[in-house]
Amino acid sequence: MTVSADREQAAEALPHWETIPEDLPAAIREIKTALRARIEASGRSVEEVFAVVERRVAARVAEIKAEKERGENVWPVIDYADIEDGTVTPQQMAKLKKRGCLVVRGHFPREQATAWDADIVDYVERNRFFESYAGPADDFFGSVGSRPEIYPIYWSQPQMESRQSDRMARVQSFLNSYWKHESDGMRWFDPERDALYPDRIRRRPPGADSGGLGTHCDPGTLDLWMTEAYQKAFRHLFDGTVEQYDPWDAAHRTEGPQYPGSTMCSVFRTFQGWTALSEMRHDQGVLHTVPIPEAMAYLMLRPLLSDVPEGDMCGVTVNQAFPANEKWHPLLMEALTGIPDVRPGDSVWWHCDMIHSVAPVKDQKGWGNVMYIPAAPWCPRNEQYAAHVREAFVTGSSPSDFPEEHYERSWTGRFTLDQLNDTGRRGLGLD
Repeated sequence: MTVSADREQAAEALPHWETIPEDLPAAIREIKTALRARIEASGRSVEEVFAVVERRVAARVAEIKAEKERGENVWPVIDYADIEDGTVTPQQMAKLKKRGCLVVRGHFPREQATAWDADIVDYVERNRFFESYAGPADDFFGSVGSRPEIYPIYWSQPQMESRQSDRMARVQSFLNSYWKHESDGMRWFDPERDALYPDRIRRRPPGADSGGLGTHCDPGTLDLWMTEAYQKAFRHLFDGTVEQYDPWDAAHRTEGPQYPGSTMCSVFRTFQGWTALSEMRHDQGVLHTVPIPEAMAYLMLRPLLSDVPEGDMCGVTVNQAFPANEKWHPLLMEALTGIPDVRPGDSVWWHCDMIHSVAPVKDQKGWGNVMYIPAAPWCPRNEQYAAHVREAFVTGSSPSDFPEEHYERSWTGRFTLDQLNDTGRRGLGLD
């Protein structure tokens, strides 16, 4: 339902739709007009505001390209032992804040990770997964092209052990601490407590051909412009105070609805992440990011420029991933950077707004196996989703963010309620 603003109050109020508008093209035109009016009410033009962001992003792109030319690691790499001991250097912390991504070396012991990998194989084979697998059930990961690459399982012993481990909780808290989680008398999330967010695993075998995933980002789609909470979260982009925009400010990010769709994530994640279960070379179809947290400002303002058709948000629409591409974002694509080589037990993390992709690969050398585990700090939005997770966990069902495949309902060897430790119970909202 649209809340229409009086023309004279354009600077104070924006139209917003808390559910997907019935007439999507009309709503896009309406919100673009309203956002331009709000920016212009500040005394600055849309072009002037976008130029501020473009200069800031261009400086980051130049830094990244220079680092590559010098043969330096663009991705920060921090040893788990330094996180545990509190000995991460100020220089490392500054680079993580600037790049918005991280490889944690030795997050888990190598022997633990390789044992988990073997246990997952045993789990799926014992339960005859390959005989019952019905093919990809979502449009997103179904595009990668290998069968199966993404295993729709959630409740294996290795997945749950890693989610509730002290080592995972320590890294999640470390990453959450980079965000501003209190402001205006509100505590937007608890950085010391994470919601246990179940996701799938990837197992890509040697010799595989994979189409990869194109450049995109995951915080939402049109709801980022059209819902009231996100309009508040991105307020500095639209009210003439763009210099104050902070990609690490969680204000209003943990409130409000998201438009439903096959790529939706119901929880607020400070960082997306995965844990490696095999060696992965940097040239074997690995994750790439545009390691510039401020790039979200570029993505949000770009559709308001005059060269974009009025009914278009640079290709963003509902029920599809938020695209980033050469057509609308060529500057950002110059900074696309792959991860360094990783080893079993390393973990990889990237800011929740960050543009990312998975490179295609032909005849992959070695396995490419990961468990997807994000940092999703406890907040009202994540607490609400935890109720769905608890139900899925007890019944062995696919969580509600994912296709209704439910392979594990009848499987033996699932992780059980009595195996939860204190961290696991808190992550499910049981304590």
